[in-house]
Amino acid sequence: MWTQRFLIGFLFAVTTLAAQAFDRPFPPAAKRGTMSPARYPAIMIDGETRNLSAGASIRNEDNLIEQAVYLRDTEFVVNYTENLEGDIDRVWILSKDEASRPLSSQKNN
Repeated sequence: MWTQRFLIGFLFAVTTLAAQAFDRPFPPAAKRGTMSPARYPAIMIDGETRNLSAGASIRNEDNLIEQAVYLRDTEFVVNYTENLEGDIDRVWILSKDEASRPLSSQKNN
């Protein structure tokens, strides 16, 4: 019984570590900017008010979806993409490590 619990815990720990080492590939059309929240459905990117598209997603540093209304009083370095209408459709909040690397090296070509 103890061995089974140990193995389950060990496999969980290894899986968690592997997930944390994941490098997120960003699409070739991704751009970089500084995002600060505004009144939904708007966000501020590099001081300019931009609208989120209807199906927009914001992913945090752990690649989990964040709700725009919960991001308050903070600026984030982000990668983002735009749809054909010019609205923001995908946003990735970058970790310090990701923000320090140039965008061109992170794109999934």
